[in-house]
Amino acid sequence: PVLAVFTGRANCPYYAKAELLAYYLQANLPDFRVHKITKHPDKWEEWLHDICERNGWEHKHSPIIWRELVDRGGKGLLLGGVNDFLEYAQHYYGITSPMLSEEMLAIAEENLQAHLETEKEEEEIKGLINPLQIWITSASAPTCYHLIPLLANGEVFGITTEISIHLLDAEQFDEVLCGVVMEAEDMAFPLLRSIAKHTGMEEAFLQADIVIILDDIVFKREAPRLEDCIRELSDTCRVYAPLIEKNAKSGVRVIAAGKTFVNLKALVIKTYGPSIKPENIIALATFWESAAKAMLARKLNVNAAGVKDVIIWGNVTGWSYIDFSHARVYGFDSAIWGPPDFSRLLSNVIHNSCSAEFFSNKICSESLSARSSVNSWEYRGVGMSPAHAVATILRYWYQGSPPGEIVSVGILSEGQFCVPEGIFFSMPVRFHDDTWEVMTDLEINETTQEVLRLLHHDLIQEKLVALRKITEMRPYKDGKITS
Repeated sequence: PVLAVFTGRANCPYYAKAELLAYYLQANLPDFRVHKITKHPDKWEEWLHDICERNGWEHKHSPIIWRELVDRGGKGLLLGGVNDFLEYAQHYYGITSPMLSEEMLAIAEENLQAHLETEKEEEEIKGLINPLQIWITSASAPTCYHLIPLLANGEVFGITTEISIHLLDAEQFDEVLCGVVMEAEDMAFPLLRSIAKHTGMEEAFLQADIVIILDDIVFKREAPRLEDCIRELSDTCRVYAPLIEKNAKSGVRVIAAGKTFVNLKALVIKTYGPSIKPENIIALATFWESAAKAMLARKLNVNAAGVKDVIIWGNVTGWSYIDFSHARVYGFDSAIWGPPDFSRLLSNVIHNSCSAEFFSNKICSESLSARSSVNSWEYRGVGMSPAHAVATILRYWYQGSPPGEIVSVGILSEGQFCVPEGIFFSMPVRFHDDTWEVMTDLEINETTQEVLRLLHHDLIQEKLVALRKITEMRPYKDGKITS
């Protein structure tokens, strides 16, 4: 028996011609068998070079065809390209291919689509075999408690992707972590392969695909000095960064979340984990963006999901600017009606100066600041909104944000919108194809331009304080995380 191996670029018309002739031979000759291998066009050249080098062949184009004697084994016999195979079929079997160019091109396109679908199925199978490794720091926080079901229900990463969750926190929270692990296991999520707790740093972030940093400053009765707060969080992230760099996967994605110094945490991770891809570190602004939309929705008497394209500029949990100049409203009850996808600019339905105000986590509004006033484990409901924000941004990152919608994310500035380079600054982005891009084509009005010139000062000050030489590394001692 003869086994003919056909391999080529998935979209190669000459491969399509050889493939159909080979199937004809297989159907009509009892001892002729076909084995087909297609390669993505972007991977073809490298694969061809490797196979030729391994077998000592000389071949430059698609397809490449060789013959193997099934009952003898050993090295395959190179037949060559499409013309060589046509000559072989004519010489040995008296058969040739009458296929026209139009047919070749059509079948080549079908082959490419089939190849892409097969690749997608293989990736989904791999996802089931190798679950996403998700590490959550400060995992005793209420946000983590509410986040776990959102990650495990299949909506964030897809219904075919299994996950393993690792909860990291100080040893004093060991009992809380045990309770969370037991509850998650009892819920029997079909996509939750495993969940484990960690209070030591020896294996922190091992093989991590995603790291979610929830560490925050816990405010007590006396207000701490700003520099002390910056130092405390900087010390913690200075410990995390090299461990993520060392133990996590090369493409690890890091989300800095929480209620305090979100931009700063992202900056310290980038500074002390220089090999972590900067585009894979983001500061979460979705919580504040959603809260602003909810305030507007109450004012306009619409569903909060009907408010779109609110932008958070600047320091997410410090001096920031909530920009309503691009905001749109769906479902607004007015004299103008339209289909469900009909929207109106916010400026056409509201008439005040709210889009020209500065906001911080202290003065944004009573309803926003109220979200930060409770920080007890007993009141678990306090973490629902931040958890939803984390899950939402992860879903966008892996599956793309809704077409046409604006999402606010704190990213490392490269000078977009005249923001100084080297600081994490919240700005409008869109997610697609497992990445994001800044919406630099967005038109910015004069008010926003003026505000942006002022917003970076506290971020630069935080950076200077955080990067000042600190000799005492408090959060890490004897392989344990300290409070």
